[in-house]
Amino acid sequence: MDKEVIPTNRSTFLRRNNSQELIIEIENKRIKDIFLINGPNFITEGISVSDLIIKPKTYYMIINNGTKRITIKYNQDISKHNIVYNPYKFEFSREITFNRYFFEEKYDIPEGYIDILAKWYSFKFIYPDYNLIFVRPEFGISIQIHYYRKEFWEILKGEPIVINGNKIYYFVKKGRKFQNPVKSFHSIINANKEENTFIMLKEKWSGDFDENDIKRVFNPNHYL
Repeated sequence: MDKEVIPTNRSTFLRRNNSQELIIEIENKRIKDIFLINGPNFITEGISVSDLIIKPKTYYMIINNGTKRITIKYNQDISKHNIVYNPYKFEFSREITFNRYFFEEKYDIPEGYIDILAKWYSFKFIYPDYNLIFVRPEFGISIQIHYYRKEFWEILKGEPIVINGNKIYYFVKKGRKFQNPVKSFHSIINANKEENTFIMLKEKWSGDFDENDIKRVFNPNHYL
């Protein structure tokens, strides 16, 4: 039996199971403290023992949302399971901030943006009524919710993994659109491992927009 210990506010890797059923064991009193990715489902409450059975060839990940570390036991060796996304790969790397010229030269950035928001894991061009957002390869934005606005996403480049409410969509194609209602979970993960293969999405919103209207329910690298 394989075992992992997950400190508070951290997670396992996002992995893909092999051809055998995977059974996960967590102490009963700790199950309420986890968020669980099991295939297309992002389960945040009411998790049962049956939810901890991972079907063959299915993606899975466990987030410790509690105040104490959690010991996870697996009925098989998971070391050969494919790691799709490691949230901590760049945890101790030097933070590199991109500038707008990199994107203007590489992508057809429309004129008229009024501001930019440069971060080491993403870059945003701000327009009066929408944003263009880029996410670096092997990075994901935090899993977050907003209380006063809903957002609309359209994937323009790349094939991201998208958390949308309590569902997860894997490697979605260009043109796919998502609505993120008020108080719904949402995130974008760029699992591509090729350098400078950014995800590009167009973001619109309705409601009261405020950059501070954000609750990060899972923030692996303490992104701001």
